Formats: sequence, structure tokens, C-alpha cells
Amino acid sequence: MKPIDRDMLIHWLFATRALRAAPADEPFWYTSGTLGPYYINTHFLFGSEDDANALLRRIDELAASPLDLPAAMHAAVLRQYEQNPIYRQLMDQIAARLATAPGTLISGGERRDYFFSVCAAHLLGKPHVYLFKDQTAVFSPSDGQNAEKLEDSALAGSVACHVADLVTEASSYTRAWLPALRRIGARMPMTLAVVDRNQNGRQVLEAEGTRLVSLMTIDQELFHQARAAGLIDAAQLDQILRFTADPQAYMRLFLREHPAFLAEQLALGGKNAERARRCLESGYGPEN
Repeated sequence: MKPIDRDMLIHWLFATRALRAAPADEPFWYTSGTLGPYYINTHFLFGSEDDANALLRRIDELAASPLDLPAAMHAAVLRQYEQNPIYRQLMDQIAARLATAPGTLISGGERRDYFFSVCAAHLLGKPHVYLFKDQTAVFSPSDGQNAEKLEDSALAGSVACHVADLVTEASSYTRAWLPALRRIGARMPMTLAVVDRNQNGRQVLEAEGTRLVSLMTIDQELFHQARAAGLIDAAQLDQILRFTADPQAYMRLFLREHPAFLAEQLALGGKNAERARRCLESGYGPEN
């Protein structure tokens, strides 16, 4: 498989704000109610946050009519491929990486995988299977036309290469994508993720018989390269390295050093307050 240009991908991640480093002493809230010094939205590599969010809204609009989704997605990603140089170069590298990969079809999971899996299928000239969280599967030729819902064993003996935006703990695979493919008779010997968050997803997939290939792994070397390129400052690098070494210790130290932080977040209301409450319920606080 052709290697990815790592320096270029790091530049794209920051240029599209797919990867954001928090200012020193201003960590991001994660949905779980924990704090961290960086945030990743891989689907922003579609070109920008606005472009990515517009496509997500379009996907949501078609949620009730999944057979109409392939044609709309195909048109949207090809239009972006023609218009946005970052997305085009990224997809060209993904297609080159998958040129010799096993698989008679490409699959992608609801919703953000579609940003990359649909265009990859088109560039490789392979059919695409849309996988949904309820384990529904919809088949579409590489041109996005004539979509059909797949019944049990409909693609018996086929081999899928799954293209994902992000792998964290691979819970979406074990909960939905792998069972959906097995239901229609397909297997997944390999999956390509744009980003591997390096949180045990690779090991989980190996246990399921699936090899994970990623364009980028979130590790300390990535952030050292970002610092060398001037994409983050020294204070941001320091907090990221402390976080990657021990996320819980990073969070406890931050809360001890900023004893008013949780009270201020609760006073803000909305998602900030919701996540601050989860944080407190998990046993974190300025006194811990």
C-alpha cells in the first residue's frame, strides 16, 4: 500500500480545524464529562467545518428515506472532490492506499464514514454498502444509482473494505458495522480509518479478524511534528504530552490548579453544565 504523506496530512488536519489544540489552561470538554487539550472532528477534512456540517444536515434530511441517500451522497462528495483541493488530495491518497487492498466492495457506517467511503468507492470503481446504526444495509453501485436494501445473505461470499473517518475503541464496529456485514454474508478482513485515536480500537478489531490501517495515529510524535511546523505552541504541546501520558492525572491536576472551574462551567448552563455534572458524578473535583 502506498504510504501517506504524514507532514501534509498534519497540515490538512489543522488547516481544516479537523484537529484543534486548546489554548493553555482552556481544555475542551468531551461528551463523557472529561477534559482534554485537543479535539478531533475528522470529517472536517471534507474541506471545512461549514462544508462538513452542511453535508451532515443533508444526511439527516434523508434519514427517513435511506434509498435516496446514495445518489445524494455521491453527487455531494464528487462536487466537493472537484472543488476542494484538500479533500481531493486526501481522497486520491486514500484511493492509492486501497488500490491493492482486499475487497470486492467498500462499506461505510452512518454518518461520518460516508464522507470518505463513498468517494473511495467511486474512485476505485467498486460498489458501496451504506451501513446504518440499526444494522440496515443499503447497496449502491459506484455511481450512486439504483440503490437497494439488502436482505439476509444478499452478498454471501463478498469481501468488504470498510472506510472510516475515525476509530476510537471500535465500538461502532462491534455493535453495528461487523454484525450488519455478517448478516448480509460479507466479511471485513481490513478497514482503513483516516485517524486512529490510539485507544485500543486496533486490538478490538484484531480480535474480530479485522486489520486496521490508518492514515494517522494520534500519538505524541504527531504533536511534536505539529510543534515543529508552528501549528501549536510550546504550552499547548506540554499539556498535550501530559494528557497523552496520563489523561486522568492531567485532568485532576487541572482541576486542582483551577478550583473555580467546575462552578463556572455549571453557571454557564447548557452542555457545559451537563458535562461538568458528569465530571463531578465521576468523582472529579478540585479537592481530588
